[in-house]
Amino acid sequence: MQLLETLVPRDFRSSITSPLRRFYVSTFVSCIGRGMTLSLYVVYLHNVRGFSTTFSTFLLAASAVAGLASSPVWGTMTDRFGPMPVMMLSLVANGGALVLWAFARGHLSAIVASMLLAILGGGSWGPATTLLSRIVPEEQRQRAFGVNFMLVNLGIGFGGLGSAAIVDLHHPATFTILYLINAVVEIVTVVILIPLRNQGGPNPEDHQDPEKAAEGWREVIADRRLVQLVLASLVLMIGGYGSQEAGYSLFVVNNLKLSVHVIGFIFFFNTTTIVLAQLWVLNRIEGRSRSRVMAGVGVLWFVFWAMLGLSLALPTYLVVGSLCVAMVIFAVGETMLAPTGSAIVNEIAPEHLRGRYNAALGLTWGVSATAAPLLTALFFDNHIGNWWPIAVGGLALFSSVLMVNLRRHLSDHEDGLREAS
Repeated sequence: MQLLETLVPRDFRSSITSPLRRFYVSTFVSCIGRGMTLSLYVVYLHNVRGFSTTFSTFLLAASAVAGLASSPVWGTMTDRFGPMPVMMLSLVANGGALVLWAFARGHLSAIVASMLLAILGGGSWGPATTLLSRIVPEEQRQRAFGVNFMLVNLGIGFGGLGSAAIVDLHHPATFTILYLINAVVEIVTVVILIPLRNQGGPNPEDHQDPEKAAEGWREVIADRRLVQLVLASLVLMIGGYGSQEAGYSLFVVNNLKLSVHVIGFIFFFNTTTIVLAQLWVLNRIEGRSRSRVMAGVGVLWFVFWAMLGLSLALPTYLVVGSLCVAMVIFAVGETMLAPTGSAIVNEIAPEHLRGRYNAALGLTWGVSATAAPLLTALFFDNHIGNWWPIAVGGLALFSSVLMVNLRRHLSDHEDGLREAS
């Protein structure tokens, strides 16, 4: 009981009402489906459907751009119609796109399905963040975002286990089954969320106020705090998630000469660390400067990349252990980042522009997913891949400087500097 009180304080437990429990269940269920197919995009197109690697990777990059372009539209729709209608539309349509993706045979059907998945995927993250900010008290948002991130990773982990048990490259039909299951999961998520429609509708007061109704992206972009946060987060994302997804596996296999099977083992430490450490980290950062916590993430991720680069000088029998330790450090940074960035943006966002503010922060994911592969290709195509980890680590460290500068533009309240519960 004492351990429970330490990890999940009483005031937060009292805020876990029925709507929040339902939201958390929907997060977990949805991410099981996402985890099933998270890393199979290029494998599915190339190894299962027989498309060239050039076409497969180009389509992946084009999808990132399409998702990026659609993000502001989803933000505007969220403010106008409320997060729930937007999420419902996104989830149902995404389920249909997954069915089309499951049976894609030709180039045209693959392109259409991929574009739909990319565009529709943007209609879940921002609105979900907006909805979560509505159903928890303001003082509990940071902790609520952190617990949600833990459930995201737990769901992805379970989905990955399910995927490993189903897919077989020698039986293409297993991939069709996998994507159809994912489509069903999207519909199940909709059913779970339906009772939250009262919390997720449009705010009548905002539409009745002519001044608020007239405000839009011009006011969002004019907020210097948000611009500073988005810029710092973008550099951090390129020096973190974006580059990890774009080149980590490539570096491990080609530069460190390790088996591809080692990668799954290393990432097991990532997911496990997030699930085990998230509640403890939430307690440690409560009441501390959010911008400085995010600056700490940049430092931790620099250490991660430095350890990856230094692994080139280690004996082979020490490399895997070093990479596992580095991945634990990266994961701790993730547990610090997930609650703080979302908490800041929802603290500074006016209610009638909250969807746009969350969409603006969400842009950092799309831009980093586009920019990081270009940076990775620059190093590996010019045969200087051994220097890539240090360059990326330098970006992570630079983001820490930008985060410290962000502190000057935030009030103590916005930065989370209040008495820890």
